[in-house]
Amino acid sequence: MITKNDLKFYIDGTWVEPFTKKSLDVINPATESPMGQISLGGKADVDRAVAAAKQAFKTYSLTSVEERIHWMEQILKGYKARWSEMAEAISKEMGAPKTLATGSQTGAGYGNFSAALEALKSFEFEKKLGNTQIIHEAIGVCGLITPWNWPINQVTNKVGPAIACGCTMILKPSEIAPFDAMIMAEIIDESDLPKGVFNLVNGDGPTVGEAMSAHPDIDMMSFTGSTRAGSAVATASAPTVKRVAQELGGKSPNIILDDADLPRAIKKSVMTMMQNTGQSCNAPSRLLVPEASLSEVKALALSVVETMTIGSPEDEAVFMGPAVSDLQWRKIQGLIQKGIDEGAELICGGVGKPQGLETGYYVKPTIFVGVTNDMTIAREEIFGPVLAIMTYSDVAEAIAIANDTDYGLSAYIYSSNRERANAVSRQLRAGNIHINGNWGTEATPFGGFKQSGNGREGGVFGFDDYLEIKAAMGYHDA
Repeated sequence: MITKNDLKFYIDGTWVEPFTKKSLDVINPATESPMGQISLGGKADVDRAVAAAKQAFKTYSLTSVEERIHWMEQILKGYKARWSEMAEAISKEMGAPKTLATGSQTGAGYGNFSAALEALKSFEFEKKLGNTQIIHEAIGVCGLITPWNWPINQVTNKVGPAIACGCTMILKPSEIAPFDAMIMAEIIDESDLPKGVFNLVNGDGPTVGEAMSAHPDIDMMSFTGSTRAGSAVATASAPTVKRVAQELGGKSPNIILDDADLPRAIKKSVMTMMQNTGQSCNAPSRLLVPEASLSEVKALALSVVETMTIGSPEDEAVFMGPAVSDLQWRKIQGLIQKGIDEGAELICGGVGKPQGLETGYYVKPTIFVGVTNDMTIAREEIFGPVLAIMTYSDVAEAIAIANDTDYGLSAYIYSSNRERANAVSRQLRAGNIHINGNWGTEATPFGGFKQSGNGREGGVFGFDDYLEIKAAMGYHDA
């Protein structure tokens, strides 16, 4: 599973030794032991990758749709052949249970790339408007920075549309979970994609991420991660006025209306919250329930948590693995303690590791009630298996609480009345609304309002940030 190229970077169609001779242990969060090493790049490595991408753009941007379809189909074929290796890498580097890593995590990568391919097949890059030809043209060299929580999901959500639109790129995956991206680089290397189109440089945000964001020859930055880091990318990008697309944090509300099928709604809500150890930017972390239903909701939520198995990602029966790192574990513990200190009622979980899981960054699935929207656990993105339950008196108050947040990535609604749920969905300030537990496909636009970012990923919607619009006036006879 660990690639033979783990200490190298992929630049200009070949695996190269880094200029910067500095390595980093990648820690398996289930064992707290190193599972491999990567090199940490520096500005010189970024400069070399950008030069390769800039040179490649001169010809790659002129390739035909048919050529790009061919290369993407090759990459998908290679991805499918290495599915099990990809899943193993994700499971070990970030702690996803085997079933989640093999299914949703690796499956999302394949689905995203497939959605970009399907969008490419029908995308109208040029059209006539009066005497003008409207041309959608590749934006240029793209800098891609991806996170550790759904790693190959975000890699493919950026690499796929970049290749499809005729862009060249430099990818910096998370240094915490880099091996899935290294496998992706090997898959691309085995395809016929022209050299220099895809480049990979490992490193940390303050060094490689900063160098990419500030680089004058990078035309666009696509970043997924925390709002704090996204702000840093935007700030570093500002002097060169490059485009910046961001998918950032979330504190998603989940409104259970008084006519909902309560047992079903609570089961799906709690399971969705705790999946991936709560480390999802769109996790429904604020559960809003009618005041009269609180006692029943508490009992139902506890019964769901009692069914959850926590343990080694290697165990196929496990639902929840460890948090990704010691740093993340400590952050989660601090926010759980903050909830206790601020007066929220803890009904399960709490600080410390689950019994029998002393090794590994395991977290107890934790639920608070009596939470008010001014509490820290209701305002900050915890990125762990911590659910805050709040009550409301009427729908207007529920909507007001839901929208009272700096974020706007996702929101959830449960109701037995579709028209009522639809009406509420229109009043929620979020980019993705999940009605009665429904999800879209990989072609559904994904992104948020407010401090959850800008731009959208997924299918044809993911093309916009990778394209410029040119108006050639007089191209046609008047």
